[in-house]
Amino acid sequence: MVKKYSLPDAQGHFGPYGGIFVAETLVPALEELRVAFEACRQDASFVGEFEHELRHYVGRPSPIYHARRLSEKLGGAQILLKREDLNHTGSHKINNCIGQALLAKRMGKLRVIAETGAGQHGVATATVAARFGFKCVVYMGTEDMERQAANVYRMKLLGAAVVPVESGSKTLKDALNEAMRDWVTNVSDTFYIIGTVAGPHPYPMMVRDFQTVIGRECLTQMTEGFGRQPDRVIACVGGGSNAMGIFYPYIPHEDVRLVGVEAAGEGIRTGRHAAPLTSNARAGVLHGNRTYLMQDGNGQVIETHSISAGLDYPGVGPEHAWLKDSGRVEYVAVTDEEALDAFHTLCRFEGILPALESAHALAQAMKIAPALACDKLLLVCLSGRGDKDMHTVAERSGIQF
Repeated sequence: MVKKYSLPDAQGHFGPYGGIFVAETLVPALEELRVAFEACRQDASFVGEFEHELRHYVGRPSPIYHARRLSEKLGGAQILLKREDLNHTGSHKINNCIGQALLAKRMGKLRVIAETGAGQHGVATATVAARFGFKCVVYMGTEDMERQAANVYRMKLLGAAVVPVESGSKTLKDALNEAMRDWVTNVSDTFYIIGTVAGPHPYPMMVRDFQTVIGRECLTQMTEGFGRQPDRVIACVGGGSNAMGIFYPYIPHEDVRLVGVEAAGEGIRTGRHAAPLTSNARAGVLHGNRTYLMQDGNGQVIETHSISAGLDYPGVGPEHAWLKDSGRVEYVAVTDEEALDAFHTLCRFEGILPALESAHALAQAMKIAPALACDKLLLVCLSGRGDKDMHTVAERSGIQF
């Protein structure tokens, strides 16, 4: 959790993005959280406990796997997968949840709340709540509850109360709105575990720092296993936590190209997508921070679409907005159909079922690999496994599950 550059500033700004845009009631709670996090990140005992949980509970380090058969099929560059799908609970989300749960314990907060879209953050939050003995409430849009019924059941098995959200598009944005309302009402005894690098300061910084274990492991593993760093690092971007986790340690490595992949849905031109960085989105304020945001001419947030519930979000973490403007990260978009094709291809050539979120990053790697030399290395963050997406994939394939 060592900073590589000076952002965010003391007010949580990444250039013109980020900041704190919340109800006055939450300002003291955010300051309390900031102070506690700054103290813990410099506390050797806290860092040691975090690392112990990652190793013995989560199962880290996750390996880097050379997808040889897939690479041979495509021709050109070699595709490497950072296997976050092998973590306990099946995705990268558990890394951050362990960190925030330990912070909640230090702060004496015995009730945790969360929002979730694809359900993986909800499952990870419910898991750490069971691990540390917290009460747990998870807010989830009813549209996502239908798409991710298995994860809803997992959360309930773990002891969490899953609250259906019927407002708006009934997806991740609306779940986050309800979780924020809960926190305002119960701020004295409740810790809000935000799952992505968005929200008011210090959340974008804090979630990023807990997730940098991904990229820090890659720096060591690439040297040990491949003798050098990759030519490109590719990760999917919804809110953007897995991407920031793997990108951040690589930012000083200017010879490594960083590629973030958004959800183009049915195509950018159709308007049925979730790609604020690669469409004509403008900066706006949502969920406590300023960032690129899909909105209409009156500044109202518009509905999004993606086959992947975890990427179906109208904004993006503010650090991603800054990285886009600075040019350090290249952002592209992949359609539903391209992601589905990547999903099926990885299943059949490597015996790995990726989450639909991760399939977007894999699809981009599959696009560019054939045009590159066979000694080039593409490192893809396989952020989660696809068990949760079986119903969606089966439905799109015309198969009765």
